[in-house]
Amino acid sequence: MLGTAGSSRSTVSLTEACRKTEFGARASLYPRTVRSVPVLLALLTVSVFINYIDRGNLSIAAPMLKDELGISAAQLGLLLSAFFWTYSAALLASGWLVDHVPVKWVMAAGFFLWSGATVATGFLHGFAALLMIRLVLGIGESVAYPAYSSILANHCPSSDRSFANALVATGLACGPAFGMLLGGTLMARFGWRSYFIGVGTFSMIWLLPWLRYAPHGPGIAAASCDPAPSTLAILKQRASWGTFIGLFSNAYGLYYLIAWLPFYLVRERHFSMDTMARIGSGLFLAQAAASAIIGRTADVWIKAGAGRTKVYLTLLLSGQIVLGGCLFAVPLVRAFLLGPILLLTGFALGSAMANIWPITQTLAGPHASGRWTGIQCFFGNLAGVLAGGLTGWIVQRTGHFFWAFGIAALLTVPGMSSWLFVVRRVEPVAWGLPQSRAAVQPELS
Repeated sequence: MLGTAGSSRSTVSLTEACRKTEFGARASLYPRTVRSVPVLLALLTVSVFINYIDRGNLSIAAPMLKDELGISAAQLGLLLSAFFWTYSAALLASGWLVDHVPVKWVMAAGFFLWSGATVATGFLHGFAALLMIRLVLGIGESVAYPAYSSILANHCPSSDRSFANALVATGLACGPAFGMLLGGTLMARFGWRSYFIGVGTFSMIWLLPWLRYAPHGPGIAAASCDPAPSTLAILKQRASWGTFIGLFSNAYGLYYLIAWLPFYLVRERHFSMDTMARIGSGLFLAQAAASAIIGRTADVWIKAGAGRTKVYLTLLLSGQIVLGGCLFAVPLVRAFLLGPILLLTGFALGSAMANIWPITQTLAGPHASGRWTGIQCFFGNLAGVLAGGLTGWIVQRTGHFFWAFGIAALLTVPGMSSWLFVVRRVEPVAWGLPQSRAAVQPELS
């Protein structure tokens, strides 16, 4: 009995010592990393901006591409969804890589691959060749979000993490906005092929500052005594499945709009390319503004003493409620109301996106953020596969977009349910404790 008690006291003392060491290490770590955070955030924001320009370019070119190649709406849907086939599958490997290989080199390799694929797209002719290069693009872009999550969890103070994630979400939204506003205009003037070649080539410049200012070392993870969890350990967490379903629900609406909104506005609403560019870009600019505003609001609210569960779930669920209503309304409203409805849709998307990744990074912690994000993105981005292919089939069969918008609206319901009833509480998982799991009672006060 004495031996057992002594062993127990030794274990507790060791754990306390470990936590004290970790606290001191973190306290000394932040002053060194905070000075690099503004540059780091700028680079990450620009990279996701480029990322979403490159993945959305084909949807901007869709009306011209369909006429040039003589393909059906169903074939166009395959081209738009093909990106997500490899993107989703490769996310599992990317999540593992960013936790085991220096993130600087993982991100650089992926960025080079997806920019090269964008350039190559401008030189290709034929459905099969375009399908293959979309698969390559998906592999390259798969490194991005696991890398972002790992970097922010390890190199950004938790007190500013909501705004840091919001800046990344702002870059995400500005990519499609730029693509529609300027991309549509430039394609109409110079042709879609020249646009792809120019954007892909110019994007390569990003690699120069990245190789100089990318984070070095494990960051906060080096100060933690918790072991790195396995993929199986993450999958055993109830909260992880809530984040997977929640991301799928939100991503379906986002990817549906990125892939099909330009085609919908031109072919069903009969807008010109210029008008489509103005209306479509307005949605994503509203999303960008909302991401920044809501992200800063979350940080201020938390610093004022509110619990993370209350802050993140209130802002996220509010956004999804509005998003579902707007998606249902889009095909029903008259043309003069379409612009305001799409602006509100963008704001709702931004509110939701600004809070998804702070939840994941809080739950996973610095050791598991990259891998958890990779798995979460794998499940979430299956929505891109479904949204592209299913919408093409629906439009081919019905000749309109009513049911396509209806499905996107209905899918917000399981997403809201998963955040509220499956995740329930936003607290770090104690990976180092036996049978550890996140708390399950919601904290709304």
